[in-house]
Amino acid sequence: MRVLVAGASGFIGTALVERLLADGHEVVRLVRRRAQSPDEASWSPTAGIIEFTVMDRVDAVVNLSGASLARLPWTRSYRGEILDSRVAATRTITDAMRKARNPPAVLLNASAVGYYGDRPGELLTEHSSAGTGFLSDVVAKWESAAFLAPETTRTVVFRTGIVVGHGGAMQRVGTLTRLGVSGRLGTGGQHWPWISLDDEVGAIAHLLTSRVAGPVNLSGPTPATADRIMTAMAEQMHRPYAFTVPERMLEIALGRAADELLLSSQKVRPQRLIDDGYRFRHATVEAALETMLSGRRAPVR
Repeated sequence: MRVLVAGASGFIGTALVERLLADGHEVVRLVRRRAQSPDEASWSPTAGIIEFTVMDRVDAVVNLSGASLARLPWTRSYRGEILDSRVAATRTITDAMRKARNPPAVLLNASAVGYYGDRPGELLTEHSSAGTGFLSDVVAKWESAAFLAPETTRTVVFRTGIVVGHGGAMQRVGTLTRLGVSGRLGTGGQHWPWISLDDEVGAIAHLLTSRVAGPVNLSGPTPATADRIMTAMAEQMHRPYAFTVPERMLEIALGRAADELLLSSQKVRPQRLIDDGYRFRHATVEAALETMLSGRRAPVR
């Protein structure tokens, strides 16, 4: 397939492009400058502009665009950027798809487990209802923009949690752990939906040729609490895990981001991915962390 990728230079996008090329697909990258080669197409998502012929030249689109949630603190202006960067980019893509004479058959659009909000004690599948809070509202609008794709396009919104790999939020946690200042965040009993980078890109590649449509959870098959994840990292790095940071201190330091990223509990199960036959490379967070900390990547298949 010829696959158009938005966000191809990011943490997940770089690994995804490598995987797609290894699988024999062609990749066209969306870039925010003048295209310089046949495997690039220019766009300006904030202005709603995209190279007008590109949608007639590709079979599928993967949209990974969006301002980083790991950038802290979430000021009022940055909260606006978190929302606008996702919705504007997605609408630019779906608008172009609707105008194409022969629109792509597949749209795989990034989403987030933030859809579910803080749900301690619940097992969350794709059938679970939306939660409340800033991220839940962002994801609802983000996914609505994705479902504006043409009716003939199989549209998937993949709800991702914490991606364990070199880059992203876990690399920052690893830096703190290496410095010996890692510790329990709040009670530590909140569930953090995690997935290894290898399984994140593997699942996206799987969905590209699947028949699944609609929401799909991208999380590891074995749920883990924040305490388990942080403890496993400290043990594998042979560093102390001796502190407890009270919830109130986190809320004072980080505001809304503390409640929605660090203290929120989401026991997410990737039910549709499992039912569709996807086989995980990393079944536990310990295995995912071992790969991340060793600097290895699972061989591309």
